[in-house]
Amino acid sequence: MGEPDNIEEKEKREEQLVEAEEEEQVREASKLSPSTIYEVIRLDGEEELERNKLSLLWSGISAGIVIAFSVLGEAIFRTYLPDAPWSYLLENLGYSLGFLVVITGRMQLFTENTMTTVLPLLEDPTFRMFRAILALWGIVLLANVVGAFAVSTFIAYAGAIPDEIMPALFDLSRHATSMPASQGFARGIPAGVLIAAIVWMMPQAQSSSMVVVILFTWLIAAGDFTHIIAGSVEMALLVVTGELPVVEAVGRFFLPVLAGNVVGGTVIFTMLIYGQTRRDRQRREEERARGRRRMHVIDLR
Repeated sequence: MGEPDNIEEKEKREEQLVEAEEEEQVREASKLSPSTIYEVIRLDGEEELERNKLSLLWSGISAGIVIAFSVLGEAIFRTYLPDAPWSYLLENLGYSLGFLVVITGRMQLFTENTMTTVLPLLEDPTFRMFRAILALWGIVLLANVVGAFAVSTFIAYAGAIPDEIMPALFDLSRHATSMPASQGFARGIPAGVLIAAIVWMMPQAQSSSMVVVILFTWLIAAGDFTHIIAGSVEMALLVVTGELPVVEAVGRFFLPVLAGNVVGGTVIFTMLIYGQTRRDRQRREEERARGRRRMHVIDLR
């Protein structure tokens, strides 16, 4: 009598496995749930924290250099578009160019890390994890700024940029860095939220990821919000040409905008997402635990 029972149990387990595989296929074909997207980004953040520090440094420098194409793109549009009411909206499409290369090319951009690397900390709130995140933030931010200063020096002195574009570059740079510190901080918050929103949507966007990046970074420019890395290119251009003192650049522009981006990306968007998905993730974990207990009982039989 024992052998037929064992055969029936095996058949039931096989049926459960088939059903689980079918359910997984259905989930993959349908829209990802918020808790699934959360897990995807959290795992991505854990991978970032485990990356070689030298690789992070070079990737961050590359991002700081390439993001200059956002400023260049906007300056080119401003230079050659006619003076019309709609020109402002169209010229800001140029701002998306650098972001498009950096984000889809998986380069290290500081404002993306304000979300991806914080999720692992929320799941493992230890000093070790906090220290690892601060180290990664420091490396990536420093690398982005080094890249921004390198490309700004090249723009200012290499003669590679046509003379007719340079006035628009300086106009954009002066506008970005001339606002009061409080305004730079306030306008940095929406930019941080929008970059975090791009990170949140990328796992679901798939083939439309380029459209997501273009639209949301265009909105940063069109809304006249402040982004610390693209803005660092504009800041660096004025610093290396002697038009903006370093102390003023850091105190009035860099630190307030940096704080605004962190508040928008981490304190606001990431914490809202954490609160939104917490209950669902707890429920799924409880279901998995019950499933493991049932399988353990079956194995003991």
